[in-house]
Amino acid sequence: MADDTPRKHDLEGLLAVMARLRDPDTGCPWDVKQSFATIAPYTIEEAYEVADAIARDDMDGLKDELGDLLLQVIYHAQMASEEKRFAFADVVDAITRKMIRRHPHVFEDASRREEFMRTDLWDRIKAEEKAERGDDAESKSALADVPVGLPGLTRAVKLQKRAAKVGFDWPDLAPVFAKVEEELGELKAAIAGKDNVDSRDAVAEEFGDLLFVMANVARHLGVDPEAALRGANTKFVRRFENIEAALAAEGRTLKDSTLEEMDALWDAAKVAEKAADEKKG
Repeated sequence: MADDTPRKHDLEGLLAVMARLRDPDTGCPWDVKQSFATIAPYTIEEAYEVADAIARDDMDGLKDELGDLLLQVIYHAQMASEEKRFAFADVVDAITRKMIRRHPHVFEDASRREEFMRTDLWDRIKAEEKAERGDDAESKSALADVPVGLPGLTRAVKLQKRAAKVGFDWPDLAPVFAKVEEELGELKAAIAGKDNVDSRDAVAEEFGDLLFVMANVARHLGVDPEAALRGANTKFVRRFENIEAALAAEGRTLKDSTLEEMDALWDAAKVAEKAADEKKG
C-alpha cells in the first residue's frame, strides 16, 4: 500500500530554497536586493515573535515562529556565502565547537560539573576564546562588547551585570530604591521646567535615567524586565478588551462611555481576574 504522507522538507531543502530566492537572474527581486543591514530588523522581530508564542503557550505558533527565526539565520548565511565569507555549514560548525568547549563538564570531564556551577568557568572559557581571536580584553572597557542593538532594558541589565562583576554595584535593594526616588524627583523637576528651551531633551534624559535604575531594581530582584513588561502589556490588553466587551454587551462603545465608567469596568476586570486566580489556586 502506497504511503500518501507528504514528504517533509529538510534543512538542505530550505538552504536550496534560500539560494533560489537569492539567485540574481531567476530569484525574487525583493530577496535579491536585501542586505545584512536590511534583514537585521526582521531577525530581531522574529526573535520577539518566538518569545511571544512561548508566553502564550502556543506550541503550533512556536513551531512556525522558530521556522521564521531559522530562516533568518539561513538568510544571513546565504548572503555571507555569496560574498565568500562563510557558509551555513560554518555557522553550524562554529556553534557546535563553542557549545562543546564551553561545557567541559559534559563533554570532557564530569567531575568539573560542580566547578562549572559554582565558579566563573563559563566566563573564563569565553575570555580564552577572545584571547585566541586576538582580542585584548585588558585594553578594553569592561562594557565594550555588550551589544548596542539589544532592547534597551535588556542592555541596561547586561551593562549593570558587567559593572557589578568589577565591584561597581549596590549591595542590596535599599540604595537602589533610594536612587529610584532620586531619579523620579529629577524627572519631576525637569517636567516642572518644561517652559525652558531645552526642557524636552531634559525630560527625555531624566526619564531614561529612571528606566535605567528600574532595570537595576529588576536585576537585584532577579526579574527579567523585558518579560515583566511584556506581561504588563498582555495584562493591559486583556483588561482593556474586557472593558470593550462589557460595553458591547450594553450596546455601547468606548466613545459612548466616560473615563469614570471605563475605570469602573477596569476595576471590575481586576476583581474578576483575582477571583479566577484564587479559584485556580
